[in-house]
Amino acid sequence: MNWVALMPLLLATTASVTGLSSPVAHTFSIVARDSVTGELGVAVQSHYFSVGPVVPWAEAGVGAVATQSLVLVDYGPGGLDLMRGGRSAQEALDSLLKADAHNDGRQVAMVDAKGSVAAYTGKNCIPDAGHQVGRQYSVQANLMANPTVWPAMATAYEKAHGDLGERML
Repeated sequence: MNWVALMPLLLATTASVTGLSSPVAHTFSIVARDSVTGELGVAVQSHYFSVGPVVPWAEAGVGAVATQSLVLVDYGPGGLDLMRGGRSAQEALDSLLKADAHNDGRQVAMVDAKGSVAAYTGKNCIPDAGHQVGRQYSVQANLMANPTVWPAMATAYEKAHGDLGERML
């Protein structure tokens, strides 16, 4: 399945679960690469209305980026540009963080076309916030009620079956 075509469906699907009533606003996402097909993807759920143009960024053969928590949209296209130019996910993220004077409030994750993963949760992200990097994926969350969300996301992704889109959901 073509991941680029699947991404809007994933965003629409993940957005549909936000109808649950909660006193706390939440944002969580995943960036991943399928080690068999090479497909790349990003999925996000957020309290932020119309999150699609802000958090998820992906380009076939290049990488995927999720930028959230006091978002600087430049991390998306900037990360893809750097990875397209040959930088690894970690090199791209390090370069963008170095240029960002307010990176302590950002949360960003990237996976490149080779499966290299990088993630960052700034010390001033609204708690609970964190990320967990696994084999060719990263999960990240902020504004959570407790710090168990991203480890649970990692476990769910690792135990999931199906194509990349199904496993990410």
